[in-house]
Amino acid sequence: MAVTQFNIVLGILLAFISNYVIGGLDLGPLEWRWMFAVAALPAALFFVLLFRIPLSPRWLAARGRIAEARLVLESCGTDTGSVDEEIEAIQASLDMEHHTLREPFYQRKYMKPISLAVMIAMFNQLSGINALMYYAPHIFKMAGAAEGSALLQAVAVGLTNLIFTMAALAVIDHFGRRRLMLVGSVGYIVSLGVTAWAFYTYGTDFTAAGSRVVLASLLVFIASHAFGQGAVIWVFISEIFPNRVRARGQALGSFTHWFMAALISWTFPIIADVSGGHIFAFYGLCMIGQLVWVLLVMPETKGVSLEDIQKEFGIE
Repeated sequence: MAVTQFNIVLGILLAFISNYVIGGLDLGPLEWRWMFAVAALPAALFFVLLFRIPLSPRWLAARGRIAEARLVLESCGTDTGSVDEEIEAIQASLDMEHHTLREPFYQRKYMKPISLAVMIAMFNQLSGINALMYYAPHIFKMAGAAEGSALLQAVAVGLTNLIFTMAALAVIDHFGRRRLMLVGSVGYIVSLGVTAWAFYTYGTDFTAAGSRVVLASLLVFIASHAFGQGAVIWVFISEIFPNRVRARGQALGSFTHWFMAALISWTFPIIADVSGGHIFAFYGLCMIGQLVWVLLVMPETKGVSLEDIQKEFGIE
C-alpha cells in the first residue's frame, strides 16, 4: 500500500510538471490536447513492460499450474524464504476462500468494519482533495493567478503532496493511524477555513496578497491530506476486515472512494463558479465532521492483530 501511494503522488507531480512545460510552449487552442496526449507516453511504456511481468503465483496455483507458480516464486522470492511453504500457504488460502465466499458479506457481524470503511472513504473525498488535484490551475486562476503562474502553483501542490506523503509513510507505524488522522483533520479545517475566508474577502477581485493567501492555505491543505487521510485510508481499510472477507471489504472501500471522487469532481466546477468560497466552507464543515468521527468512532489499528480487531468488533 505504501509503495502504491508513493507511485500515485509521484505520477500526479509529473503530470503537473508536464502541464507546466506544455503551458510554456504557447500552443494556443491545441494546448489542452497536448496535455492529454502526453499521457500516452507512460501508458505505452507501461504496456510494453507488462509483457515482462510474470504471472501471479496465486493465480497459477488457483488453476492447478503449481510447477509454473514454483518457478515464479523461485525467480521473485518469497516472504517465508521457502518456496514449498509459500505454495502450501497459497493453497491453504485458496481453500479457505472457496469455503467462505458463500458466506454473505452484508450481515450484522460485519457492519462495524463496513461502516468504518465507507465513512473513511467518504470523508476522504468530502475534503475536496480531488477537486484540488483535478482543478488546481482553475482554482488558482479563480484566485487571481495568471495562467502560467497557476500551472506553476499546481506543481508546488504536487511537490508538497509527494514530500508529506513520504513523511507520513515513514512515521505511520510509529504515530498510529488515529493520530495522523487527527493532525490531518485539524490541518484540513484550518486551511479550508482560510481559503473560504480569502474568497469571501476578495471575491473576483483578488490582490497579489490574496492570491498568496490562497496558495499558502491550499499547500497546507494538501500537506494535511498527504500526512493524514492520504496515507491512512488504504492501510486502515486493509486492517479492519477479517481475512475471509477482506477482499470484498477493500472492494467496497475502493468503490465508495471512487464514487465520491466522481461526484466531487463533477460538481466542483459548477458549484465553485457560482458560489466561490462557499464550496471550500462546505468542505471545511465536512472535515469538522471527520474530526468528530475520528475522536468518537475510529479505532486505532496500529500494532493490533487481526484477531484482536475481530474481538473488538464482536466478530466470531
